[in-house]
Amino acid sequence: MSLPTSPRRLARPGVRLAAVTVAAALALAACAGSDSGADPTSATDAADEEVTIRFSWWGSDSRHALTQQVIDAFEAKHPNITVEPDFTTWDGYWDKLSTSIAGGDAPDVITQEERYLREYGTRGVLLDLGEVEDTLDTSGIDPSVAESGSFDGATYGVATGVNAYVVLADPQAFADAGVEMPDDTTWTWDDYVEIATKISEASGGAVFGTQDYGFNEPAFSIYARQHGQSLYKEDGSLGYKDSLMADWWKISLALQQSGGQPEASRSVEIDGAGPEGSLLGTNTGAMGVWWTNQLGAISKASGRELQILRFPGESESKRTGMYFKPAMYYSIAKTSKHPEEAALFVDFLLNSTEAGQLLLSDRGLPANLEVRTAVTPNFSDADKQSAEFLEGLREDIVDGVAVPPVGAGEVVPLIKRINGEVLFGQITPEDAAAKFTAEVTAATQK
Repeated sequence: MSLPTSPRRLARPGVRLAAVTVAAALALAACAGSDSGADPTSATDAADEEVTIRFSWWGSDSRHALTQQVIDAFEAKHPNITVEPDFTTWDGYWDKLSTSIAGGDAPDVITQEERYLREYGTRGVLLDLGEVEDTLDTSGIDPSVAESGSFDGATYGVATGVNAYVVLADPQAFADAGVEMPDDTTWTWDDYVEIATKISEASGGAVFGTQDYGFNEPAFSIYARQHGQSLYKEDGSLGYKDSLMADWWKISLALQQSGGQPEASRSVEIDGAGPEGSLLGTNTGAMGVWWTNQLGAISKASGRELQILRFPGESESKRTGMYFKPAMYYSIAKTSKHPEEAALFVDFLLNSTEAGQLLLSDRGLPANLEVRTAVTPNFSDADKQSAEFLEGLREDIVDGVAVPPVGAGEVVPLIKRINGEVLFGQITPEDAAAKFTAEVTAATQK
């Protein structure tokens, strides 16, 4: 999916990324002098017919309260449209959504997660957003993010906001160990192991250099992309060689053997403790890999100012591997009786500065770059650092990752289990890679 060539056309697949990047830059430059507080949907209203649309999402009570404020703001501008909230916790969301769809009562606007987008799209549940392209504008979204909701020649989701998988570092831990902070534009994977090992040695084991990175597949996805491969291909099949994944696990074992990261039992324990219980969160580690939107929680737990770094190896191999991850997606049900009104609401969520001021980073840093710039002064310090980092990263992002295949939700517990086996020495990196490939293939190629 690429950026549109007209101001209110939905981005569609097939346009070269280089061309749309230039177009996006020109568009943003042209808008630089505009009123960032203007409501992009005010001139485009649906018919005067009284309609009700339902909007589903998951989250905490605070997210529900923020979202209701946005709904109220939208309804004030479009009094003929009533938005009915439909929310629950993450644990109950997918069962509830599945039941609603099976009963022929799908929400009009559906919040989606990347691991499930292809599943619902290929099942015919979601509308191709190209059908509402005159209402839903994605021209303000970075191309690599805008195209992330497209597959099989159609667009099934538009990103709510963005995060990036990064290395978080504690400058105080580095200073206490007498180790310089790395140049994250040039450091290698060997540098990463060496730096982590030095920090652990300097502290006598009281502070570890880093936390194990192998419990989440995005870390391998970045490593694979750096080497010109990928976790998933566009068609949903696997896109890496087992030998590359074995190399990735060997780095983790090198860190464990050198003392740069904890022993296996503690690594498993720390992984289950979440951000607040991480090495960084408890001031017992200098580095760890996390999403940018977790910076605030980890900084608060640690009581320290943490710094965001690029992944090691970004300048070491064939290309950069980091990417912008949509925090969530907005989709529209194919069965919606009011697709234009649903699209108008999604357009408001994405492109209205008023909505952006209310939501801030609740659904990731705003995907619309102009909205993000407008609301940045109201961000927390952690979100301001994340926004600045993402902006600096834009020039180095080659492309986005493919939409995960159907069944990708099963990969999360799978990689946690196999990674634990590697750390405990129950399986070699080579056998672990073959096992991972076989089990992911079984889960996603049903």
